[in-house]
Amino acid sequence: MPLPLPLPAAPGRTELIEHLVRTRIAGEVATPRENNLAHYRRLANGDRHYWLGLELGDRWSDEQDVLAVMAERVGVSDDPDHRHGQDTIDPELTVGALDRAAPLLRKAAEGRQRVLFATGHPGALLDLHGTLAAALRSAGCDVVRVPLGLFADEGVVVQFAGVAVHERGASLWHTHSPEPMTQILDGLIRGGEPLPDLVVADHGWAGCAAQRGIEAVGFADCNDPALFLGESEGTLSVAVPLDDHVADPRFYEPMTAYLLSAAELTAE
Repeated sequence: MPLPLPLPAAPGRTELIEHLVRTRIAGEVATPRENNLAHYRRLANGDRHYWLGLELGDRWSDEQDVLAVMAERVGVSDDPDHRHGQDTIDPELTVGALDRAAPLLRKAAEGRQRVLFATGHPGALLDLHGTLAAALRSAGCDVVRVPLGLFADEGVVVQFAGVAVHERGASLWHTHSPEPMTQILDGLIRGGEPLPDLVVADHGWAGCAAQRGIEAVGFADCNDPALFLGESEGTLSVAVPLDDHVADPRFYEPMTAYLLSAAELTAE
């Protein structure tokens, strides 16, 4: 199922970078520096909520090591004395990660692979994931349908336009938890279905899949360091840095169009 409105024409690299900065998907993002550092510290202190389904052990117990990776892979300030105020995502790194993700999508299409899409940010990224799912389905991929009756974190796992999400109380929930993805993968095994060849997701959905040995592309904000640590260790295939909840979901459309064009796919 494509977007309700057609995607814009795929922008060039420079045009996309300008759009990312203008809409604050990258550049000077809304997430404040103190929130970023607090999350890095909690991850380093072993708070598994911030591990996003990955098993990090004690390898990242130094907050400064986490900051160094985030500066390298996301573009936040590498100054440990910068404790408050503005922080940044380097749009060049965002586009570079999209360029690394595109061959994985193209490989999936060429091999007609099984692909699973999921989001913990349905208020912002549902159309992005749904458009990618539609494009890969049109290219001959088997977009995984999640088993019925999966319960996780006091809610259920449901699917819209090929994208798995978490529902509680008739509302779609923002969640960092890996438990919904755990339930999907275990449910597929119980039902005798093959696991996906590729997962495209975010938050704990992506981290859990990567930890289970599945090739995964994950979208992540500058206050969610785990996926970037997973990429640095080779557990996660690609982590794409971006503000994962800007003012209007349509702001992600040029980025989606760029990714599809780089993967030589179409939205319909």
